[in-house]
Formats: sequence, structure tokens, C-alpha cells
Amino acid sequence: MRGRPFSTQAVRSSILSPLLPLLLLVCAFAQAAGDALADARALVEQSQAQVKVDPERSRALAEQALQLLAQQPDADLQLRAHLLLCDYHSERDLALANQHVAAGRALVPKLQRKGLAAGLFGCEGELHESAGDNTRALSAYEQEVQLAEQTQDDELLADGLYKRGHLRGVRGEFANGLIDLKRARTLYERLQLPLHTLTAENSIAILYNRMGDHAQARHYYESALKAQAVAGLRREQAVTQYNLGRSLENLRDWDAAQLAFDHVLKLSRELDYTRGMAYALRGLASVQNARGNPQSALTLLNQAADHQMSVPDARLHAQILLQRGIALRMLHRLPESVSALTGALHVFTGADALAEQAATHGALAAALAEQNDWRNAYEQQARFKVATEQLLTRQLDERFATLKVEYDTAARDREMALLQQAQKATEHSLAQERLAGRLLTVAIALAAVLLVVLGVLVWRHRRTSVAMRGLAMTDELTGLPNRRAALAELEAQLGRAAPHCALLLGDIDLFKAINDNHGHLAGDHILRAVGEAVRGIDHSGAGRPAACLARFGGEEFVAVLPGALLDEAVAAAEVFRTQVAALDVSRWTPGRGVTISVGVTLIVPGDSLSSLLRRADEALYAAKAQGRNCVVIRTASSAAPLAAPLAPVGASSVGSGA
Repeated sequence: MRGRPFSTQAVRSSILSPLLPLLLLVCAFAQAAGDALADARALVEQSQAQVKVDPERSRALAEQALQLLAQQPDADLQLRAHLLLCDYHSERDLALANQHVAAGRALVPKLQRKGLAAGLFGCEGELHESAGDNTRALSAYEQEVQLAEQTQDDELLADGLYKRGHLRGVRGEFANGLIDLKRARTLYERLQLPLHTLTAENSIAILYNRMGDHAQARHYYESALKAQAVAGLRREQAVTQYNLGRSLENLRDWDAAQLAFDHVLKLSRELDYTRGMAYALRGLASVQNARGNPQSALTLLNQAADHQMSVPDARLHAQILLQRGIALRMLHRLPESVSALTGALHVFTGADALAEQAATHGALAAALAEQNDWRNAYEQQARFKVATEQLLTRQLDERFATLKVEYDTAARDREMALLQQAQKATEHSLAQERLAGRLLTVAIALAAVLLVVLGVLVWRHRRTSVAMRGLAMTDELTGLPNRRAALAELEAQLGRAAPHCALLLGDIDLFKAINDNHGHLAGDHILRAVGEAVRGIDHSGAGRPAACLARFGGEEFVAVLPGALLDEAVAAAEVFRTQVAALDVSRWTPGRGVTISVGVTLIVPGDSLSSLLRRADEALYAAKAQGRNCVVIRTASSAAPLAAPLAPVGASSVGSGA
């Protein structure tokens, strides 16, 4: 009997049946591995999103991701988690942060996204910065930027530029810092990372604050706080609120500063943000010292020091020591005061924090003088004066450099856009010429059209260049030349072989009170009215027009008078003052008028822009001190500002402000 042959299906079944459980197990394992990686990726993304909202939540999510990745490794995700944890611990525990850096270094050879390795340099820089070694921190940030550029990783490049720009601002390199921060902001915007963009803008505000432009910084901070509140960035709110408090502290607006620091303390306690609590307590202690309550300041500083012990931040420690030294001096505990201030000075010197060095030298000089240590007190006072002058010179120079960089950058951008337009026009003309070669009949017509187009482009190019330069040199509100124009004219006058020129620097009296009591719109109307008054004056008194009448910024106006003698400059300033005092501003500020104080100085051989502006500024501040609505002269040879003989003291308005 013949047997029945096996079918193909029967053969397949007989082979696969024993392997089926194994195949199902492999598929299940592969699916589980894929799910684990997907879960780990989600945890890392959530951790990244929580960094600026809830740091503790961010830490917990990153640690969960590492636990999953221990079972199913992925070098890129693991390194991202380690970087998040390094960022968290860099403010709390340097040893743990270094462990995450070491773990990240071991993953570098396995990375698919090579640019992630740049983040390790950034984390190392944060650790150096927390330890007060800003030189090594800057070197690490520069390596982060370099590696990110080499690997074309825009996200890590933006982070590196942000950190480097912030640190450059701390070191007083304002122009370079501003370039880095604005470039980082542009990259964040391109990457559609609005929260990071907001953080970069906040750091730009910090830089303006360090340049001494505290009012401008305050405007940036208040805007950032509104946006952060809408986005729910509570940790970033605490940081920005503290920076606003520092600006208010520099403006000596103690009531507003205390409100800001109180808010930081409340928010930091809700977030269990130890570093924020320490900084807030330091700020509150500074307010108490300013109000003459040293015992209250010491109580707050003791609390700040307790929090700071768990925070690896050498600069914060030095700031606490500075306020402690001030409080102890007021309590006549002079040896303790000198010890605290000396410790603070050591840290500030190592960090190249010039503003804080100057403040510490001044406080130390006062403590040593009360201790009758006159020699060392004199030495500290001399260092205070040198540091203050260096800081002022650096601020002025860096402000000018910043304006120049901004102007040059805008000019390059415009030039590039015009070149691109010209390139497109050239390509179009070539296409037309090729078409004309094939169609001889229309060649003449096309050539004529091309000439017209090129002529229009050249005309528009010239008109646009003139218009853009005019905009760059004109104040939008008043229509007068702006700060750039004034500085350019002063540079030109200083560059002459035998400079002979007067400078008038005017500041509207009590302008902050006008804004506060009548609103910024009323303030704008008054600025326009003063601008019109300036524009209509014969400043020379001898038929020689001023080279430049400009709004210098805020409520400040300047006049540059080439060839003017001192008495002519004083006469022009007096005309300026009386013209402003005669303005009718009742429609905007009922019940009050407007006055202006003017400082006058002359350029002398050897003057720099910094020394000339400093002299004019000293004269202006002397006019404020003499009751406002007056003219004060400051010459290079005079020991102190001199009241101009033609300048009566005007009536002061009710309110606060300069």
C-alpha cells in the first residue's frame, strides 16, 4: 500500500511548532526593550521640561530614566540624563555632580549624537564657577562652544554661548558677553525653545545691570517676570525676582527691593530651593544694613549662611561675608568685621568681580578707620577709589563698545541683505541675457528693462542706506540725534590735533516721579517737549551752531559745542535750562512744571571719552545736589564741580528720583 505524501503546510508546521514559544519570547523581549527606551526617552524629555519649573521633579524623572536605561542602555539618552543631574547637583553637591560628569565621559565613545559631549564641558564649567574659579569655568565654556560648532549641534552651541556670555558679563566683558547672549537667543528662537529664549533675555538684562544701566535692567526683569508667570516657570521667577531686587538695591529703592527679596524667599521655600533662599536672605540683610538695622541683618545672614553651607557657591558665600562685615562694623565689632570683609575680598578678587571688590574695599576702609588702623584704612580707600574708577571706565568703555558692536552688526546684516538682493538681480539679468541670445527680436527690449531694474536697485540701495543710517543715528521718540550720534561726534572732536569743544549734559529733574505719578505717556510727551526746546535754541551765542544736540538716553540730553569758550558754553546751558523751565506741561502734569539740571565741561588735550563723560556726569550730579534746575561747571583743573554764576537754583518738584 502506498503511503500518503506530506503536504508543504504539514512540513512547515512540524518544523515551526517546537520553535514557536522561543519566537514569541524573542518578540516579547524586543517589544519590551522598545517600550523601555520609549519610556526612558519620555522621562528625559519631561525632566528637561521641568528644569526651570520644578528642579526636584526634574531630578526624580532623570533618575528614573537612568534606572530604565540600566536594563536597556542607550548612550545618548543616558548622557542627557547625566547632564540634567549634573546641572541639578552643581548648585547643591559638587561631588555628586562630578560623578555624573565622570559617568558621562565613559559614554562619549558610544554616542550617536556627538555634539552631546559638549554638554560635559558646560557642566564642568558650572562646577568651576560654583567653586569661584571663573578662569577655568570660562575655558570650559569655550571648549563647549568649540565642540558644538564642530559637530554643528545648535542646541548645545546655544547652551555654551549662554553660559559663556553670562560669565563674561560677570567678568566685566560686557560687549563680548552681549554678543554671546544675543547669539544664544537667536539660536533658541530658531530651535523654537521659548523658555530658553526667555532665560537668555533675562541674562541680557543682568548684563545691562552690570553695565550700570539699572533702569533698563529693571524694565527687562519686569517684562520677563510677566512672561515667566504665564509659562509657569516658578524657579526662573525666583531667579529673575532676585535679579530685579539687585537692580532695585543698586538704585537704592529699599522698599521695592525688600518686596522683591521677600517674594524670592517665599517662592524658594515653596520650591524647597535652598540656593534661592540663601540669596533672598542675603538681599534682605542688605536692605536692613541700608536702613541702619545691623542686628536684624546679622540674624538674616546667619540663616543665609546655614542654607549656603549646603550650596557650593563661593560667590554667594563672599556676598554674605560682605554684608556681615558691614553689619558688624555698625555694631562696633571691628575685628570680626575686618575678618569677614577680608574673606569676602579674597573671593571677589579671585572671581574678578570688580564691582563687588570696590564695595568691599570701601567697607574695609571704614572698618579699619574706626579701628584706628589709619595706614591700612588709607590703603583700602585708595584701592576703593582705583577699583571704582576702573569700574566706571570699564562700564563707559564697554557701553560704547556694545553700541559699536550693535551698530556694526546691524550694518553687516543690512549689507548682506543688499548683497543677496544684488546677487538675485544679477542672476535674473543673466537669465534675461541668455533668453535674449535665443530671441534676438526681444533682446533690445529686455536689455532696456534690465538697465531700468538695475538703476532702480542702485537708487533704492542708496536711499535705503541713507535711511537706515539716519534711523541708526536718530532717537525715535524726540527726533533728535541719539546716543550713537553724540558719541561719534565726541570721538571726532577728541581725535582733533587741538580739540576745542564744550560738552553740556542735561538731565530732567525728578523724571521718575513724573512717570510714577502721571504715567509713561506723560513722560514721553515731556521728553518730546524738551527735545523741541533743545532744537530751537541758538546754543553757541555767537552764531556757531552746535555740532550735535542729542538725546543721550532716558531723560538725559547732550549738546556738543565745537569752538565754544567756557562762558559761551555756560550761557548756552543757561538758555537751555530757562527754556525748559518755561515749558507749559500742565496738560500732561497738572499742578507741576518741568526743570532740568545741566553739567558743563570743556575738552582738554589728553582727554578720553571716559574722562570727558565722567567730568560732565560729576558736574550734573553736583547740579542735582545743589537743588536741581541749575547749571554747574566741572573743568579738568578744578578739584570739585563749580556752580555757574549765571545759574540760579530752581524750585524742586514734589516726588522722588534724580
